Amino acid sequence: QVQLVESGGGLVQPGGSLRLSCVASGSIFSAYDMGWYRQAPGKQRELVAQIGSGGDFVKGPFTISRDNAKNTVYLQMNSLKPEDTAVYYCNARYLGVDYWGTGTLVTVSS
Repeated sequence: QVQLVESGGGLVQPGGSLRLSCVASGSIFSAYDMGWYRQAPGKQRELVAQIGSGGDFVKGPFTISRDNAKNTVYLQMNSLKPEDTAVYYCNARYLGVDYWGTGTLVTVSS
C-alpha cells in the first residue's frame, strides 16, 4: 500500500505561482510512475502531468519533477488562471495499480 500526502495548495491571484508537493510512503519510490491530476467542480478528473520512474516526462503547461531521495514529486505551476482552480491529486502507479492522495485545493481568484 502506497500512501500519498499532498501539500502546497491555496489561494493565489491570476498570474501567480504555486508549487505542489506530494510525499509518498515506501522504500521503492524511485520505481513508481508519478502523476498529478485535477478535478474542477462539475468536471471529470483530468491528467495534468506525469513523470516516469526514469525521470522522463512530457512537457506541458506545468512542470513536474521528482526527488527520489525525498520520496517527493512536485508540480510547479506558473501563470495560473482562474480555470486552473481545482482539487489537485497526486497519483502513483506501480505494477499496474494506482494509488491516490486525498487532494489539495488550488483556487485562482482575485
